Amino acid sequence: MSHDVICCRPGQTLKEAAELMSHHHIGSIPVVDNDHTLLGVITDRDMTLRSTARGKDGDQVHVEKCMTRDHLISGTPDMDIHEASRLMSEHQIRRLPVVDQGKLIGYVALGDLADRDHYRDEAEAALSGISSSR
Repeated sequence: MSHDVICCRPGQTLKEAAELMSHHHIGSIPVVDNDHTLLGVITDRDMTLRSTARGKDGDQVHVEKCMTRDHLISGTPDMDIHEASRLMSEHQIRRLPVVDQGKLIGYVALGDLADRDHYRDEAEAALSGISSSR
């Protein structure tokens, strides 16, 4: 799990979120409030489908208008890597926010699993589930 999570606030613009994604080479950013409570997640796909494809300007649209907030999937600090992998696979997500009492404390990315030899099976299982069509 990564503890240094790049986050954004709901009132930031899509342009600001996209700049964070570009700078950090990521496609997903958790959206938190001032207390670090997880409110949602914004992805590059959310931006494309909910703003750009509708002709809206990224300088004018706030993250809260395009972020995913319903059915937010998250893990817990006591969850083992097998459970995290299962959740990622089952819900077809590549990044899993980790929360403790509603506060974002980390992020598990599929790439984190794939980079560690002893978690390769979990990464492969998660990717298989993420990639399968439903």
